[in-house]
Amino acid sequence: MKLTRTQLQNLLIEQVLFSEGLRYHVENSIPLYDSIYRPGSKGFFSLISESRKMYNSGYMKVDEDEFDMLNSDLGEFALYEGREVALDFPISEAADYELQSLDEKKRRKKRKKKSKAKKSGSYYKGRKVKLNKPKRNSGSGGKFVVYVRNKKTGNIKRITFGARGMTTGLRNPARRKSFAARHRCEQKKDKLAPGYWACRIGRYPAVSGAPYTTWW
Repeated sequence: MKLTRTQLQNLLIEQVLFSEGLRYHVENSIPLYDSIYRPGSKGFFSLISESRKMYNSGYMKVDEDEFDMLNSDLGEFALYEGREVALDFPISEAADYELQSLDEKKRRKKRKKKSKAKKSGSYYKGRKVKLNKPKRNSGSGGKFVVYVRNKKTGNIKRITFGARGMTTGLRNPARRKSFAARHRCEQKKDKLAPGYWACRIGRYPAVSGAPYTTWW
């Protein structure tokens, strides 16, 4: 794989961009079969694919052995029995078995992730909802509504809180202090209770309409 400095400069003028790896090969006259990347690695296959593209476009010259590499399907991938395999890249039976095991682990992990996502799908009465995100309530119940998952049952609970027709009083320090004392906000730890969210509505200024604050 050789290019004169003039040829390389011409390529730059033509705005033909080589990757860092291919440029290193070209500038140092390193043949593809002495790749700077580990055989079988992502960089190795990418280098072959890029070199093939540049050669077919007339930007590179290669020797006979490199031509054989570029004239193969090396650097290409295809599906075989549900697995993505590298073409024209011989590997040992042991390595192939190891790759199969790795692929199977990845598939199991992917299935588990999908299953978990599906299981944790936040649905309330068939409708998808966002959890732990208070918002103005347009339905029945209090002024605000929030959906929370019951960790013991896995079910989603709809919680409403706040008196309709009344302001939150968040802008008034005296009212905040009084509310916190009456409702013992510092002791509210149960997310499934309306009081927990009533004591924390100040943390959601986009919903409360008041500056960010807490009751205590």
